[in-house]
Order: sequence, then structure tokens, then C-alpha cells
Amino acid sequence: MGNWGDWIGVFLIVAVLFGGNGFFGYGGGNTEVQYAIDNQTTQAGIRDILLSSANNNYETAQLISAQTRDYMQSNYTNQINVVQGFNAIQQSLAAISSQLGTCCCDIKSTLLQDKYDAAIRENARLLADKSNADQSAYLLSVMGKWIANPSAT
Repeated sequence: MGNWGDWIGVFLIVAVLFGGNGFFGYGGGNTEVQYAIDNQTTQAGIRDILLSSANNNYETAQLISAQTRDYMQSNYTNQINVVQGFNAIQQSLAAISSQLGTCCCDIKSTLLQDKYDAAIRENARLLADKSNADQSAYLLSVMGKWIANPSAT
């Protein structure tokens, strides 16, 4: 048939189930059954508390993860903005440098043009003076000796 241990286990189960009021000394007014139910309820409560704690830990980790992700995204955006700002400054400096180079060339050209124009005017004045001197010399040579204020002798 079976092992005596199997039969003893069956006997104990029957004794616990039908043991009200001390069936073969077991049961004792269902206090052990009540103790088992209370113990199971306590274990279920502890399990629920642990599960709730685990869920809270998971939700906290998710919130921290989301905040970290948002912070990293914000930091990444700020870094891109800084790099773009530096690029814009560099481009502005390059444009200003180019304009300064053009400006200096324009100023040099203007100064040289002014000097050239002054030299042309001076040359024209000198040519006019020479022409007047040449004409005067010619007129004097054809007229003979001329005295501006002759003495009355």
C-alpha cells in the first residue's frame, strides 16, 4: 500500500480539517486553524507591503531617470547653443576682419587718389605759371627793352 509516512500525513490533514473540539487531541477549538489563517494574512500583508515598496522604488527610479534624461537633453541643447553662439561670433569676427581689410584698402586708395589729384593740380598750376613766364618773356623779347617806371630825365 504505501509508506507509513504518507498515511500519517493524510491522518494529520483529516485531523486538522475535522479536528474541531480536540479530535484526537488536534484542533483545539480551531485555534491552530485561526493561527494559520492569521499567519497567512500577515504573510500576505508583508508581501503586499514589500510589493508596494518595490513599486515605489521603481517609480522613484523612473522619475529620477526621467529627470536625468531631461537634464541631459537640456544640457545638450545648451551646449549646442553655446557652440552655435561661438560659431556666430567667429563668423562675425571674420566678417569684421574682412571689412577692416577692405576699409583700410579703401582709405589707402582714397589717400593716394587725393595725393594724385593734388599733384595734378600742382602740376597744372606750375605749367600755367611757366606758360605765363614764357609768354611774358616772349612779349618782352619782341618789344625790346621796356622799363616799367622810366625816370624823367
